[in-house]
Amino acid sequence: MVRITKNIPREVIREIEDIINVSIDGTPLHKIVEKRVLEFKELGISGHTKFDFRPFLDIELETGLFGELCFCFLTANSSAELGIRIQKQIGDEGFFKLEEKEIADILKKMGHRYPEIRARYIVLARQFDIGKVLKEKSGKRAREIVINLKGLGMKESSHFLRNIGYDDIAIVDRHIYRFLVRHNLVPEKNSISPSLYLLCEKTLENISAELGIPLSALDLFIFFKQAGKVLK
Repeated sequence: MVRITKNIPREVIREIEDIINVSIDGTPLHKIVEKRVLEFKELGISGHTKFDFRPFLDIELETGLFGELCFCFLTANSSAELGIRIQKQIGDEGFFKLEEKEIADILKKMGHRYPEIRARYIVLARQFDIGKVLKEKSGKRAREIVINLKGLGMKESSHFLRNIGYDDIAIVDRHIYRFLVRHNLVPEKNSISPSLYLLCEKTLENISAELGIPLSALDLFIFFKQAGKVLK
């Protein structure tokens, strides 16, 4: 029987609290997560930020809003690490100016599974008005705009919005979903439908409220538990 309750089991809260208190090379994990969330906020406010993924990935990355949107196209059915490496290689200017085939060739060379279609989505997104999204105070309302972009679903739209500073939406990727399933908080399915996504999001909201931390940070803690890294 799957629990669907506002009261999150104590063992779930204890597990995440244990993660929060982990130390990475002498630095508390919560400090690393706090810094990453501040980087997200800076990107949304100023339109630019610098990510430092060390010690998990020896990469520093400067990006603007469109570069971050392209990163989210790249992570669909792929990995955050590969998306970061490609984002570092192409850069904001490349995402804006390179020909579709040039982008596809770089993606293919770097090992992306879907180079042509992801390059196509990136080129199509050049006409998208990110400024319209930033006017929305609610991440859920902003998601209704972003999800209309060809190539972005609930997860990728939420991923972009979290990465530009929204705290009220959840990224339900395979790592987060497996965590919820393992704790019998949501049903196990072969794919995540929109209704299941929203159930997962509501469950994560309840966990977030119990812990007193934003969804943006909770995602990073659970991702660390499942994958051993803090990326984005």
